[in-house]
Amino acid sequence: MPQLQFQLEATDTNCKARAGKMITDHGEILTPIFMPVGTVGSVKAVTQQQLELDVQAQIILGNTYHLYLRPGLDVLQAAGGLHQFNGWHHPILTDSGGYQVFSLAANRKIKEEGVMFQSHIDGSRHLFSPEKVMDIQRTIGADIIMAFDECPPYPSDYKYAKKSMQLTHRWLDRCFDRLNETPDKYGYTQNLFPIVQGSTYKDLRTESASYIASKNATGNAIGGLSVGEPAEMMYEFTELCCDILPADKPRYLMGVGTPWNILEGIALGVDMFDCVMPTRNGRNGMLFTSKGVINIRNKKWETDFSVIDDGIPCNISNYYSKAYLRHLFIAQEILALQIASIHNLAFYLWLVGEARKHILSNTFNSFKISMTEILKQRL
Repeated sequence: MPQLQFQLEATDTNCKARAGKMITDHGEILTPIFMPVGTVGSVKAVTQQQLELDVQAQIILGNTYHLYLRPGLDVLQAAGGLHQFNGWHHPILTDSGGYQVFSLAANRKIKEEGVMFQSHIDGSRHLFSPEKVMDIQRTIGADIIMAFDECPPYPSDYKYAKKSMQLTHRWLDRCFDRLNETPDKYGYTQNLFPIVQGSTYKDLRTESASYIASKNATGNAIGGLSVGEPAEMMYEFTELCCDILPADKPRYLMGVGTPWNILEGIALGVDMFDCVMPTRNGRNGMLFTSKGVINIRNKKWETDFSVIDDGIPCNISNYYSKAYLRHLFIAQEILALQIASIHNLAFYLWLVGEARKHILSNTFNSFKISMTEILKQRL
């Protein structure tokens, strides 16, 4: 089967924003794109039909660490992979689980071989090596699989950040070796994206981005940002990495972020984003809208019978009133979480879609400046 293809369609002449098209065996993805996070095979509170029809998602994420622990590889293999198991027949990307091992697992121990950790569910002990993580992602069956890396915390001292980056590079070589030794599963191509690390040190980021670029992978990711560093620092290192990573391959900024973070990332040359923020914040009553940010629990919305957001093309956002959604939250009705999550995701997909239109018409920079001001408003 052919590898993932990326066609660059336009670059805005006033910044580094790009519009493109990724072609996978499960369909096309128009970039820039936001990818809803479906950690355990489910985007929280949202059905696959709603993701397709209301959110208009083109690709979703699954997570290797979580899916490996539950439901487990035996179930996923018997189902024929995650696409068959969860009924999402569009592209899927799987995170390698590295971040979760370092953030969730108890008593983890990092060695050259890999990471020994205890499950956060039942305390059972497991080893994630680069080879095993490739095998797991093969079995999950994603279209895009991520290299196993170590994500150092922020801040990290220089010595640790360098050691961590070098380990990530050695692990990457082993990931490629393993994939070259093993066939794709389920009859379609699985594409490996390496991950740039190096914490917040220019020389390390430069070295890592150069090393990743030399691998000539089908796409590349920027990791280890949006982990607590100031936004300006995140933008600085995103730009540094984008300037080194090849222009003819998609670039994925992992775990980012707010709507204005995403617009800034697009301006710097990023094509792909993911973040739990739209669903997590939605479940807590924070709505991102085309007119600004809403805390729907506030009393000011109690008798506001206007729709949630008439500025985006989503049946959910255009149907329910702010007053009704506030009532559902105050009454602790489950439907509140569903409506808010669908709305926020639909807003994010609308935003990257609008960004794409403006890149194609070479007006992205002015759109970004005016839109950022609007989106940051607290209504």
